[in-house]
Amino acid sequence: MHLNEIESLDAFDQAIADGLSSLRGWHLQSVDLRERAHELSRIGVGGGVFLGCRLAEGDVAGGEEDVRRRGGLLFPTVPDVPFDPYRGALYSPDDLYDGLPDGYPGTPDAVAYAWSRAPRTLDRTLAAALHDHAIDDALADVTDPAGTVGVLGGHALRRDQPGYRAAAGLGRALAGRFTVATGGGPGAMEAANLGAWMSGRPEDELDAAVRVLAEAPEFTDVDSWAGAAFEVRRRWPDGVVSLGIPTWFYGHEPPNAMASRIAKYFSNATREDVLLKVCQGGLVFLPGAAGTVQEIFQAACANYYAQPTSVVPMVLVGREHWTEQVGAWDLLAGLGSGRPFGASLHLVDSPEEVLPLLVQDRGDRG
Repeated sequence: MHLNEIESLDAFDQAIADGLSSLRGWHLQSVDLRERAHELSRIGVGGGVFLGCRLAEGDVAGGEEDVRRRGGLLFPTVPDVPFDPYRGALYSPDDLYDGLPDGYPGTPDAVAYAWSRAPRTLDRTLAAALHDHAIDDALADVTDPAGTVGVLGGHALRRDQPGYRAAAGLGRALAGRFTVATGGGPGAMEAANLGAWMSGRPEDELDAAVRVLAEAPEFTDVDSWAGAAFEVRRRWPDGVVSLGIPTWFYGHEPPNAMASRIAKYFSNATREDVLLKVCQGGLVFLPGAAGTVQEIFQAACANYYAQPTSVVPMVLVGREHWTEQVGAWDLLAGLGSGRPFGASLHLVDSPEEVLPLLVQDRGDRG
């Protein structure tokens, strides 16, 4: 059975205008249908799935009891959670940072993190799982994995360090050929999202944007750090779309506002798996520590067992870092030796070397 989705009231109205007569095989997700009882009463609702939708109360035609009686499957809204478990779209920076002028602790992002830190009960576990499933669904709607490249690296990189500008340059270069995706956090991840956002503009404007951000170099003061990012978005609007995939598991690392679309998860395990799966165009690893090393070898494991045509190119940037400071390269190269994915492993010194390798690997894979 073909599955269709309705994730907004406008989409519901359009479907009705197009002659929709039955909701069998349809999922309606987090839509307020209280004012559409008449329309619901005139179509078949049996086999339709209503996820967190609001329907007219009482035993009225097209209301909640009527829809349930006629075979609609209703999943109720989840009470007492500070987020929508059935949301139909990814987050925007404005969604997560709403209310920032009054202080970060009151923003939806900070409130959700505080909620996630409480002891897990069954209802909390279910709410978080429903939310992450909804994010999975929304992410699939807007991504082309073959055309997406992931840029991963350390969250501790300051905005006023040379490596930040280099990572922004990498994001800028990649955005000309791919959709840039990152782990959605501060540091190297933010820099790559920034570079993508500014990729339609001259280099000197990117330099100016970095200077604005460098006035609040660290995320320890989230209000100033996030505020500087929104100032960049205000001065240089309508940037190129990129993706951030952060997690509330690392809630002390706020999401960066330079990612246009944000797929934020409660489960870090799910987030890591999704991050690697949506970046089939390649994975670039800038200098980082334990989290980046985990991502390197999670990707390596998938590549080790992958069919040759499914191997995802991996580029490690920073020869000294990955061979001397963090000895990941020798182990990675050893795993790739004699395996199909060995030919798609690269170690380079500078971000400027990355794009040609990814374009070459893409061509080699046909």
